[in-house]
Amino acid sequence: MSGWQQFYEEYQSEDFELLSVSVDIQGPEVVKPYAEDKPFTTLIDTENKLANLFGFKIVPNGIFIDKEGTIRLLKQGFQVSKEEHVEAVRKLIRGEVEKVELEDQYFNPSAAPSDLEQQLAQTKFKLGMEYAKNGNKEAALKELDEALLLDMDNFLIRKQRWYIRHPEKFSPTIDIEWQQNQLKEEKTKEAQLKGELECGPEGCEIPGTLK
Repeated sequence: MSGWQQFYEEYQSEDFELLSVSVDIQGPEVVKPYAEDKPFTTLIDTENKLANLFGFKIVPNGIFIDKEGTIRLLKQGFQVSKEEHVEAVRKLIRGEVEKVELEDQYFNPSAAPSDLEQQLAQTKFKLGMEYAKNGNKEAALKELDEALLLDMDNFLIRKQRWYIRHPEKFSPTIDIEWQQNQLKEEKTKEAQLKGELECGPEGCEIPGTLK
């Protein structure tokens, strides 16, 4: 968020607006500590609608929309710390290009689920969110666990499970090291189920996490 704040403050005078969207089934109170006092608006997507619409499985992501509502940039794994990505937005703001396609490899799913599996995963994710909203933690985790088995590369589902089970690892600060260790443990178990090991000897990299 701090990187985006710096970028926004630099370019807001050039008729540029920034809108951040946080995917959190727990609602505004969880997001507030990270979003308050920022000069741009943050929305809460408690139903994962944006990710489902564009097929996002990780965060962060970037979408640039012009005044007419045309999408000029769509990038899964957009990094404000990556100069190529920032330069693309800069050129769009100044009208130097009409559209940008960033082809750098950032996220490489091991195996894409079928359309039916993905639809079922989304349905179970939504059901899990409803259980979570109503305080039924056990039922929520059951649905989210089953959703992840259908779509194992979906880190949005994976991280929501982590938050429900271990909220202390996300507040008041996010424990990245714990997430990396948790991912390694889960990936090892999942690899055993599939008969392959996807993580290297140094662990598993969390998409969307800067080292």
